[in-house]
Amino acid sequence: MQTKRGRCFWALVTAISLAWIAFPALAVEKRASEGKVAVVNGSGITQQDFDREMSRVLRRLASMGKPFDDSQLPALKKEVLEGLINSELLYQESQRKGTKVEEVAINEQLNTLKKRFSGEDEFKAMLIKMNLSEAEVRSQIKRGLAIEQFIAKHFVEKVAVSGKEARAYYDSHPDSFKQPEQVQASHILIKIDPQASAPQRAEARKQIEEIQQKLQKGEDFATLAKAFSQGPSSAKGGDLGYFRRGQMVKPFEEAAFALGPGQVSDLVETRFGYHLIKVIDKRPEMTIPYEDIKEKIEQYLKDKNVREQVNVYVEKLKQDAKVERFLTETPK
Repeated sequence: MQTKRGRCFWALVTAISLAWIAFPALAVEKRASEGKVAVVNGSGITQQDFDREMSRVLRRLASMGKPFDDSQLPALKKEVLEGLINSELLYQESQRKGTKVEEVAINEQLNTLKKRFSGEDEFKAMLIKMNLSEAEVRSQIKRGLAIEQFIAKHFVEKVAVSGKEARAYYDSHPDSFKQPEQVQASHILIKIDPQASAPQRAEARKQIEEIQQKLQKGEDFATLAKAFSQGPSSAKGGDLGYFRRGQMVKPFEEAAFALGPGQVSDLVETRFGYHLIKVIDKRPEMTIPYEDIKEKIEQYLKDKNVREQVNVYVEKLKQDAKVERFLTETPK
């Protein structure tokens, strides 16, 4: 079954291109007419598999805001192909060593995936768009879990990180544990459309000023936010949680960081509209104490150690395997 331990090294699995739950390529044999970009010990990786994975990786880069141009494409294609080959080799090795995956674990992961969609119809529409069947998705989930369990048994369970190692890493990377100044704030927003006319802007300003008057008379900020704010945080009384500089638009940020806990701003205008901001708490810049971050450092170092061992292991598998590559330049 799927365990908490298995989820702990999810980053490791994705690092070697095994992000199967986000509809990755399916490294399985399909119709010969589809063509192959590689064959690993007789098991084919099709051009369709490769194109799906390329599309997923490009979307991920775009969502992270990482710049990418055509000159980087050949290197990325090579990296994606090697990731699929690594995946296939690890899956084959997991089967050779008798790794078994329970149906309950497959069902759990499939249900988790389906929850990302509004309903069964949207999920099925995505399958059609991706040219996948639910059976293929189940198959790939099974493969991903097999690899995950194999890595857990043969690597994760055998790696330990001492407190001494964690402390040494903490002391040698002081900048990694600096926490910038943060503010916890709530706001009340009256939206303004970018194309709003002068009368519409005047009406929005009138609304926010009326709310401001209620605050000045002693009414509760959170109650007013729930009643009048047009922002997504209204249900939480306007609470935006903690944020650091650079996370909010400039006028909002400047106003929030200028206030002290309990203080409320004057009207603040941003491209979203008019705001009233109340600062709940402020945290000064600080270095996170070792004891507060110790467990995360130990987990990071363990994951790093495991990842390095798996990479070495995969390279050894490649040396002993028959891997044929047929990658050609095709549309993404």
